[in-house]
Amino acid sequence: MMISVVLNLLNEKRHIRDLLDSLVTQEGPMEVVVVDAGSWDCTLDIIRSYIQKYPEIRLHNHPGTRGESTNFGLSQAKGDAIATIGGDCIANPFWLKELRKSLRQYDIVAGKTINIGYHAFEDLDRVEFYHRGFDISYPSANMVWKREVLEVVKGFDERFVTAEDIDLNFRAVSKGFTLGYNEDAIVYHRTKGSFRGFFKQAFWNGWGRKQLTMKHGRLWSSYKPQRLFETSKSFWAVARLGVAALGYLMCKAFERPPREWGREKEPEVKRKKWQLIFPGR
Repeated sequence: MMISVVLNLLNEKRHIRDLLDSLVTQEGPMEVVVVDAGSWDCTLDIIRSYIQKYPEIRLHNHPGTRGESTNFGLSQAKGDAIATIGGDCIANPFWLKELRKSLRQYDIVAGKTINIGYHAFEDLDRVEFYHRGFDISYPSANMVWKREVLEVVKGFDERFVTAEDIDLNFRAVSKGFTLGYNEDAIVYHRTKGSFRGFFKQAFWNGWGRKQLTMKHGRLWSSYKPQRLFETSKSFWAVARLGVAALGYLMCKAFERPPREWGREKEPEVKRKKWQLIFPGR
């Protein structure tokens, strides 16, 4: 099974070499489809230098939301399955081998993501979100989908600021596709390097969770309250939860879902002033 790895990047000059080095050694057949969302640092120069040595890497330019840029990458991918990984990540040498193994059993596979960086942020766990018995909250920084899945659900919803990966998995599971987890498909993810970046991410995570409820209705029953409090014991966990709640409330106050939300043909949503102040990347 050929796997296409789609990268959606913006200004990753500090990390792109480590990421590409970890990808070109993966088990084939595979290709790397890089979508640059408008970088203004030297990210593109670094990628072009790799293309000269590794023909399996292809570069495209397509600015837009995370969902929009990633969807363009999906349209360029040639693989039987499509994996995504974050621009600030490093893949274990057996990453694709393990994902490919699990695709024999599941339609969608999530791998194990290990946070590295500032120790206070390393131990923060995500809050699981279940739908039809599957945990659909695994981050798209370490996931793979069979091509059929992405064709049926028509890719990512481009209007989401964040949580576009949860929305995609929600729709896929609703269509009857299965989602599995492989703890040996490991990706190392760099945590935010500053308090500003940490809280900005938390704010937009909360915004994205509210967008999920706008599109799919009340979803709180899909969370495990006990697990929510288990992951919020430390100061930083509580702080993250508080800032995420602020993002949730801001989205509720400033954004209105379009009438056609959830239908096959959906209009664009204009960016609100909060999105211009705190862009969702």
